Amino acid sequence: MPKRILFVYTSANKTLTGEPTGWYLPEAAHPYYILSQKYDIDFAAPAGPNPPVDEYSVASFKDDQKFLDDPTVQAKFASAKKLSDVRVADYDAVFYVGGHGPVLDLATDPVNVKLASEFFQAGKVTSAVCHGPAALVGAKDASGESIFKGRRATSFTDVEEEQVGKVKDIPFLVETRIKELGGTFEKAAEPWGAHVVVDGNLITGQNPASAHPIGEAIDKALSA
Repeated sequence: MPKRILFVYTSANKTLTGEPTGWYLPEAAHPYYILSQKYDIDFAAPAGPNPPVDEYSVASFKDDQKFLDDPTVQAKFASAKKLSDVRVADYDAVFYVGGHGPVLDLATDPVNVKLASEFFQAGKVTSAVCHGPAALVGAKDASGESIFKGRRATSFTDVEEEQVGKVKDIPFLVETRIKELGGTFEKAAEPWGAHVVVDGNLITGQNPASAHPIGEAIDKALSA
């Protein structure tokens, strides 16, 4: 039996300022095409089927349109589980797709917080890219501490957030929050550079450029 990975998407489609948002296309597409060759992948979101894609990401990453046009992917979106229906025991890994949405819903969703904690405490690969690590800020390890405390991690950086002009669109900055939770924050030498951090079963990627290498890191962890 191939191992199974749960891709978790945001259900949020508006930022705090009312701008359209959602999940970020390359941050799902790149890991998916690396991992779907070897693993069974299911999709899930707080509200279930057809989570909203960030249209800006669709316009910006034309090459990744194939993901949206892929019949297998379309079927996965149409049948995406509600997070409340997910059983951690069914999966070997969880991966949180980025986009500003996770900061708005997954970060504080009690169902997600419990799920992420269970994945991590079971020693399963717990991974996220860009704003996806926001989905892990409520997750706890076995001792009841933040999963970031004393661990190395990355995410979309505060500088990158300022450069895209979205600081007011979200309730907190992900880099700042990881540091507040006791994480050792690492990032690429320059904004927008690819950077992936592996600390035990916690795997995080910085930004859209990190979507391909985080797929490779998840594969490596699951193949070990």
